[in-house]
Amino acid sequence: MTPPLTTSLNGTLRAPGPASPMRSHVPHALHQGDRVWQETNCYVDLWIELLHGFGLDPRAAFAFTATQDFEGDQFTFFKFPLEDLERLYGTQVQELAIYDSLEERVLAQTLRGHTVLVEVDGYYLPNTRATSYRREHPKTTVGIDFIDPVARRLGYFHNTGYHVLDGEDYQGVFRKLPKFTGQADLLFPYVEFAKQVRPALQGTALAEASAELLCTHLARRPLRNPITQWRAEFPQQLETLLERGEGFFHLYSFNLMRQLGANFEFLSKYLVWLSVQGFEIPAQIPAAAQKIASESMVMQFRLVRAMARGRHDLCSDCFDVLERAYDETLPPLAALAF
Repeated sequence: MTPPLTTSLNGTLRAPGPASPMRSHVPHALHQGDRVWQETNCYVDLWIELLHGFGLDPRAAFAFTATQDFEGDQFTFFKFPLEDLERLYGTQVQELAIYDSLEERVLAQTLRGHTVLVEVDGYYLPNTRATSYRREHPKTTVGIDFIDPVARRLGYFHNTGYHVLDGEDYQGVFRKLPKFTGQADLLFPYVEFAKQVRPALQGTALAEASAELLCTHLARRPLRNPITQWRAEFPQQLETLLERGEGFFHLYSFNLMRQLGANFEFLSKYLVWLSVQGFEIPAQIPAAAQKIASESMVMQFRLVRAMARGRHDLCSDCFDVLERAYDETLPPLAALAF
């Protein structure tokens, strides 16, 4: 039974009794071992660990990676479709209305056993010490499953694991620091919550539903090779890279090389998983998808060197490899009948 909410003297919600113990969490196998792209984007990495934390296998949900396209200035920021998550795992995601206090709404949902997905300021996330913690203010999504307002402590999924923050970081995440006081124009963040509404599929039922989703997503795949489209735009993008330097390159590489490479690395691992489930998928198809992952990394390093030397490197041979690997991945995969 969900414990009742109680209200402290200052009007804020708190959990009755002692704080609940936070989870012990080991990252999923997708975030361990030999990977070209150790991190992908905050939303996909979060959901891998969140599903794993629910005791579910996230590998079944990667059929959507077949739909990635070139969007003119970036590759599709790939994310798990919410309808896929509900079909496979019985996990429903709803928008959470933040009509008063973010902290109070998060507590209300976590006390019901739900996980709250909220866009926060990475400046206050101690697990990002190597990048943004107390240095920059990137927007990123975390999955909060526990908070203790009295101790000012919370547990959250982010990137490739599960973490804890407290003290001033807690106050910063919930925008309760003195510097936020009186900012009437401070917008509430976009917030969702995940709840289990029915049992997850298991075994053969899970694999068959996943394969059906793959067929659906393959019908939505780009009609043209997206890497060929990127290649046509790249000369002008290279000019911009050389003009704007290292800071812009990090943004560019995240939204192009990383999103492309990480997407196809997950597609490769997903096809291997389907093969293990008994579906006949020629080994050269996941191998070609993995080639896109590795060659995207090669191109990233190559551009770093080119920029350091101020050299116009159109990376023609990298594009040759990437285009060919795409043609060896999606068309033969779409030709398969599951």
